[in-house]
Amino acid sequence: MSPFVNRKIVVDEPLLKVGCTLGEGPLYDPVTATLHFVDIIERKVHHFNTVDFTLTTDLYNVPITSIVLRRDAPGLAATTARGFALLNPDGSVEYLAQPLPEEHVPFTRFNDGTCDVRGRYIAGTVYSPEHGIPGKLYMYDPDNQICTTVDEGPFTDSNGLGFSPDEKILYFTDSFRNIIFMYDYDVQHGKLSNRRNFIEAKELGYSGFCDGMCVDADGGWSPMWGDSRVCRFTSSGAVDLEIVFPRVLKVTSCCFGGPGNDQLYVTSAHCGANNVEENGLQSTYPDSGHLFVVNLAGKYRGLPRHSFAG
Repeated sequence: MSPFVNRKIVVDEPLLKVGCTLGEGPLYDPVTATLHFVDIIERKVHHFNTVDFTLTTDLYNVPITSIVLRRDAPGLAATTARGFALLNPDGSVEYLAQPLPEEHVPFTRFNDGTCDVRGRYIAGTVYSPEHGIPGKLYMYDPDNQICTTVDEGPFTDSNGLGFSPDEKILYFTDSFRNIIFMYDYDVQHGKLSNRRNFIEAKELGYSGFCDGMCVDADGGWSPMWGDSRVCRFTSSGAVDLEIVFPRVLKVTSCCFGGPGNDQLYVTSAHCGANNVEENGLQSTYPDSGHLFVVNLAGKYRGLPRHSFAG
């Protein structure tokens, strides 16, 4: 535990032993009480009914890297490895924009994403230092059906995004740099400005890397890839709580859900994800890849996730 933190919750048992290779992007639908989440490497989108505990899974021909609810239609919008898309009930992908240059496609992909209150979809890409390809931040505006680059970076592994309660701040995670940035956000025009550091995890004593994130009324929640925990950051940048998963190494993402929006759902990855040699780590952290839930009723409530307007 970081020397700056004196509150800790320990979670020993998974909610669902789903065995993801790279579980990511949890998303709770309050209408159906369904938790959606992805397994990027296995090209799967899972749908977990939090009432009767049944699981269904859709398999796609491309990796699905982030998902959002649709505002005016059933189903999900998503980023695939190549761009912004709609996920159809028959398992097909309907692309809205594929902004990556064709020559970059073998070496980079989209990663995490979120929507603003107007239903614009913001998502980032991962870098390829061997090929000189930086991570960038993109936005797809369904009203104009236009995809633009909103920050050229350069970023490493573009990851968790979230908005402050007043929608005036956008948080954005650059994982391998281990920094959570914050921008001033003009919601009327969908414009970002004044990028600056919000959290520098290495300076706080963490050995893991900030990954996906979610937001409550006065703080942000960031899983730590490689450090077996989720950290809560206050709006001033202090760490005031850690949730520790002693049987998981790579904690990947989280979201709030449940009837009171006070259950924190947490995804994780297998120790050998991303072609990393695990060297027996999976036996040391046997719940890596499973889904967890943390009951935070009476303590914290998450902000609703915005839906895609397309």
